[in-house]
Amino acid sequence: MAQVPQTFFDALAVRTWCGLALETLGRAREEIDAINVYPVADGDTGTNLYLTVESAVAAVEAVFAGHAARSGPAGPTLADAARAMAHGALIGARGNSGTILAQLLRGMSQVLADHENGHAEGQTAHADGQGLRLALRHAADSARQAVAHPVEGTVLTVASAAADAACGTEGDCGTVARAAYEGARAALAATPGQLPVLERAGVVDAGGRGLVAVLGALVETFTGERPRDGAAIVTVGASRVGEVSLGNERHEGDAGHEGGEGPVGAQVRVEAGGGGLAPAAGSPHGECADSSALVGQDGPAFEVIYLLEAEDTAVARLRERLDALGDSLVVVGGDGLWNVHVHVDDAGAAVEAGIEAGRPYRIRITHFGAGDVHTTGAERPPRERAQRAVVAVVPGEGLAGLYTEAGATTVLARPGEPPASGELVQAVRRAHAREVVLLPNDAELRHTAAAAAEQARTEGIRVALIPTRSAVQGIAALAVHEPERRFDEDVVSMTSAAGATRYAEVTVAERQAWTMAGICQAGDILGLIDGDVAVIGSDVMATARTVLDRMLAAGGEMVTLVLGDEAPDTIAEHLEGRVREGYLAVDTVVYRGGRQGAVLLIGVE
Repeated sequence: MAQVPQTFFDALAVRTWCGLALETLGRAREEIDAINVYPVADGDTGTNLYLTVESAVAAVEAVFAGHAARSGPAGPTLADAARAMAHGALIGARGNSGTILAQLLRGMSQVLADHENGHAEGQTAHADGQGLRLALRHAADSARQAVAHPVEGTVLTVASAAADAACGTEGDCGTVARAAYEGARAALAATPGQLPVLERAGVVDAGGRGLVAVLGALVETFTGERPRDGAAIVTVGASRVGEVSLGNERHEGDAGHEGGEGPVGAQVRVEAGGGGLAPAAGSPHGECADSSALVGQDGPAFEVIYLLEAEDTAVARLRERLDALGDSLVVVGGDGLWNVHVHVDDAGAAVEAGIEAGRPYRIRITHFGAGDVHTTGAERPPRERAQRAVVAVVPGEGLAGLYTEAGATTVLARPGEPPASGELVQAVRRAHAREVVLLPNDAELRHTAAAAAEQARTEGIRVALIPTRSAVQGIAALAVHEPERRFDEDVVSMTSAAGATRYAEVTVAERQAWTMAGICQAGDILGLIDGDVAVIGSDVMATARTVLDRMLAAGGEMVTLVLGDEAPDTIAEHLEGRVREGYLAVDTVVYRGGRQGAVLLIGVE
């Protein structure tokens, strides 16, 4: 069904483009994963680009929903939507190419948001063809500046070619978008001649291929028509060695470069390559090293990614320090929030550098397994699938460690940042098992988890979704998990354990609101039992005690307390003592949850 075209680049066009880009990357994800050989052949560039855009889509949809709730039919402005798109992509960026795509979207948003100025009050701000040309140019330039050592034949080359083609074209947004798309296609087809590793593999650059898909969605946004299907013939010298589709999902060529199943070990997370990166100065390869030397040689042992709150001057010093520590350095963002990505041998030093610069969080450290760094997918031996695994969403680093020790593959859900369905699917793949038990541990994630389970089933994985509504229910389910049992029996046992566990949390109200217990004010202490506000208080200790008493009034044999970073130091001792004194034969276990959002989680089973 043809898409209704947008005439100008306004807020609705931003929303439409993001949605179409997500759909397009969803169709092309496996193809892009399969051709990922540079700079790290870990076979998930398409997945990382998809997750990055999915985060952008969620941010844009949240802005539209917020305006609908507050202002009725009046929607967000172009600046609102563009900034939301950029912010969503920044906080959700995955891998090299995803990080660079986030900077491309940020560069575009800066120009689009500027069109808010110059419009009379009451007029709808929008950008025309000239504005789109400027946005594409600024996007390509800012992405290049974000990469420590740009290399041609990558997504950066494709972005520059798109901007060049757009700037040489007059017309409306549809005309400019089509010119950018065709310029990007031509540049993508030429990438094997610029990078020997691509030439040997007979593929185009994976990150560039993803950008072409995103630009194709831009064409569809403004013309109502999906760009025509077609394939770029990749040649080495005079011989044709492969054919990579640019308008559909087909990939033909060397089957040895389809990528592997991922890294060894459930805790290892490998992000995609294809991001236009070269070894940094001071690395073993050197900035000017022939890129062919990257294949088959040892690279840094760890990939480190984190969000960073810091001033511009501190980030400039951070770039210099990280550049000396490793390679594949990309730092994107601005206005106090940055996404940092680097490959290093000393992960601790990379994190410490971030601490010196500001406040790093959402830190992800991946150990590259043998054969994952600077090697092709064909050189990695296949890994045998486990029979069964548990994948769980957890709200804090402390619980993530607890679940991991119990054998689960975890997805961290930080306050205000719930995981998307694509991230859950990626975790299921990372678990590398024939059978997977999925624990969302949040009532709000039920539909997201169901979508992820359905997607995983289409890939031949048997998935059972247990609708756990709290991490303490997940702990109870994991405690009775026995991989040796029949799958159905194990799922029934875990479901029963979760269902027999009542859950509560003590948290701080962010705003005035109506609740089941009355009206709360910002800063009040709320006690929620089974998802509903049951207690409104002013003291954490007193509120926690009241909640615990109400839960144990219905009986129980085990109390689980999960303490957040904001919990008072003596709260665990106080509540344990209350259980001992008032409830005979009830045991208590205490865990540290870290930055989990709630001050305290309570489970009673």
